[in-house]
Amino acid sequence: MTVNDNRRDVIVIGVGGMGSAATYHLARRGFDVLGLERFDVPHTRGSSHGITRIIRRAYYEHPSYIPLIERAYELWDEIADRTGRPIIHRTGSVDAAPAGNVVFEGSLRSCEEHDIPHEVLTGAELTDRFPGYRLPDDYKALYQPDGGFVVPEEAIIGHVEAALAAGADIRARERVLDWEETPDGGVRVKTSSTTYEADSLVLAAGAWNSKLSDALEGLAVPERQVLAWFQPETPSLFEPDSLPVWNISVPEGRFYGLPIYGVPGFKLGKYHHLDEQVDPDEWKTEPGPADERLLRDFTEKYFPNAAGPTMRLATCLFTNSPDEHFILDTLPDHPQVAVAAGFSGHGFKFASVIGEILADLAVDGKTNHPIEMFGIGRFD
Repeated sequence: MTVNDNRRDVIVIGVGGMGSAATYHLARRGFDVLGLERFDVPHTRGSSHGITRIIRRAYYEHPSYIPLIERAYELWDEIADRTGRPIIHRTGSVDAAPAGNVVFEGSLRSCEEHDIPHEVLTGAELTDRFPGYRLPDDYKALYQPDGGFVVPEEAIIGHVEAALAAGADIRARERVLDWEETPDGGVRVKTSSTTYEADSLVLAAGAWNSKLSDALEGLAVPERQVLAWFQPETPSLFEPDSLPVWNISVPEGRFYGLPIYGVPGFKLGKYHHLDEQVDPDEWKTEPGPADERLLRDFTEKYFPNAAGPTMRLATCLFTNSPDEHFILDTLPDHPQVAVAAGFSGHGFKFASVIGEILADLAVDGKTNHPIEMFGIGRFD
């Protein structure tokens, strides 16, 4: 192997949700950036797929996410305007649970602290307004009208198209085998095809991040996830103008779902589906009867009008951090390497702003975005 004559300013490993956005923001700023993707652009092997992905302004996980989601909305609208691709669809969002549960209480707190418009409904009031739901009457539901879904494939393609137009070089089906620091403080990246050098590096490889950095071992752990699409008996109750996206905590676990869009069926999943930690290169990608049964049992109880024939089952990967908050930082021993990892099943909605953050970290080693709680040093 010989070093490519074209030394780059930045190399981005992974051109999924986060990596495509980072490549775009770097190219837009005039940097010579190379994006490397081991699969297709886009692909269905990792976390950045699934037809629809929830976006919401109410954020029960922690109020510190709110400034980032506000910026993410702005950037999603910007890339949609730039490319003409429909990316955000606003349906409203619902976070529901028994009173005192973090899903409801955390969402309420985030809205109150950041003056986000919202309504509090009982389970009965929620069903009256959106008849697809059948939650217990005494549950609490926070409704926020700006929530909805992002179309992940359109988002990735949009970022890639805009990055290419700005001069980026993006190469699919080129697997990164290893990287190392160079004597001048840059990086050398060895792939299945050749070797490249750059001043800095972005690790945005999703479930494969921990295979590219020892610092992420045990901090970015892949988990098998399954999604189902069931055909409703009354489809009109589950269209985007009739059913807000939702997160619901019930005795059976924490579930999430979206209206019909793109393929037939009402879409849903369960956080930490069967608690299966996996190797992203060796895992059961085909859903089975136990996967379907778990999701159908929930649907029959809480969305009975949606529990018709199965239309589709699909798998994807979560990559979980120990506290289920993001990892956005530079590597402790390699300040020229920015990393985005551990999105724990709730990261895609932020991809547009995370691309901006990664561009900041790769070029300046810091960002003005409030990412203090996402530092890798918190696990020391």
